[in-house]
Amino acid sequence: MNMHTQPQRTPAETALIDAFGDRLSLLPGDGAVMLKRDDAIEAVKHGLPTRRIESWHYTDLRRLLNAVPDFDPAAAAKAIAPIVDGSTVLSLLNGVSSAKAPVVEGVSVQRLSEKLTDGSIAPGLDPYGSDDAIGALNTAFVADGYFVDIADGTELEKPIELQNLQAGGQTHVRLPVRVGTGAKAVIVERQAGEGAALTSSVSQLVLGEGAEVTWLIVQEQPETATHLAQFKAHIGKDAKLTLFVMNAGGRLVRQEIMVKTTGEGADFKLRGINLLAGDTHTDVTMVLDHAVPHTTSTEVIRNVVTGKARGVFQGRINVHQYAQKTNAKMACNTLLLSDDGEFSTKPELEIFADDVVCGHGATVTEIDHDHLFYLMARGVDEKSARGLLVKAFVAEVIEELDDEAIVEALEARLDEWFLTHG
Repeated sequence: MNMHTQPQRTPAETALIDAFGDRLSLLPGDGAVMLKRDDAIEAVKHGLPTRRIESWHYTDLRRLLNAVPDFDPAAAAKAIAPIVDGSTVLSLLNGVSSAKAPVVEGVSVQRLSEKLTDGSIAPGLDPYGSDDAIGALNTAFVADGYFVDIADGTELEKPIELQNLQAGGQTHVRLPVRVGTGAKAVIVERQAGEGAALTSSVSQLVLGEGAEVTWLIVQEQPETATHLAQFKAHIGKDAKLTLFVMNAGGRLVRQEIMVKTTGEGADFKLRGINLLAGDTHTDVTMVLDHAVPHTTSTEVIRNVVTGKARGVFQGRINVHQYAQKTNAKMACNTLLLSDDGEFSTKPELEIFADDVVCGHGATVTEIDHDHLFYLMARGVDEKSARGLLVKAFVAEVIEELDDEAIVEALEARLDEWFLTHG
């Protein structure tokens, strides 16, 4: 007789299940939302994903997440200055939204706790798939966030900055955003904090016909934090989405990106920089579905690895049978600054259409010693010379944003990171 037994739960799994039981009465939600929460915690009870699951092969969450901090009601995170002066700031401080949102013409903002309470957000809590561990964790515990609706035709002069800030403990937030037909906006998502923490954050973006959005994710968690995040987007007809991701912190980080083109003429650009140092682990996993004809995408990821850091980029592009005339290109380039660092890259193309242009590539290299010698021979000290070469390696990706204020802010963060870790 064959008997299948559930593996013994890890301390982290046990802590999450116990925390759900303790917090259930405090979580907002109508009957539909609570059913989603029950399903989500059941998924957690089946165990966190291991490397036996293909999409988690390089990030064995069950092994790496070896402890979970308690919820800390006394934690007091503070709002920080926005990346771009004059931005509209919506802050979540240890998972709690502000009771009074700033007023911006053409933009409506609602606290997510209200949409959980009335159940209107329930359809958005469905898992991405059977291995959606981040979605399950977030659905089980999410208590707040912001729902942002940008009206048709609105063109925002200044960015909207969504700040998710923690001061220890656990925080679980959602950030659904709808951008109407022909609207244009820049949205900055800040993920930062201090102290030992577990954070989960799910951003959901829907672009209407002809909308144009630049969305920046700037993740600067401390090296005592675990950060699990998703970005999900549907791109409508003739809409354009530029997603920029900068990871420059966190002990254990997994950033998932799920994008689907839903209208002809849709265009998606992903630009990413992973700055990895210390004894940390950072995983960026992307799934892009070209589901309709005449859509385009380009993905460029640059990684800088030092210390004993470990990094991962998994990128899968699915071209559906109906999606003729798809043009999709993906590249991942890594600069290793230490012998102990490592980076794993897994690009994938799954093509079911026959009239497409698709390609992918990956490189791993070290600093060119000839270039280093050239700079040092002209009076530049070694650390500064290495910094210049690292900056040149990633600056091309940053400068594609074509917004001087944002470019300057990101380059300043790059300089700060290298001053600490270079």
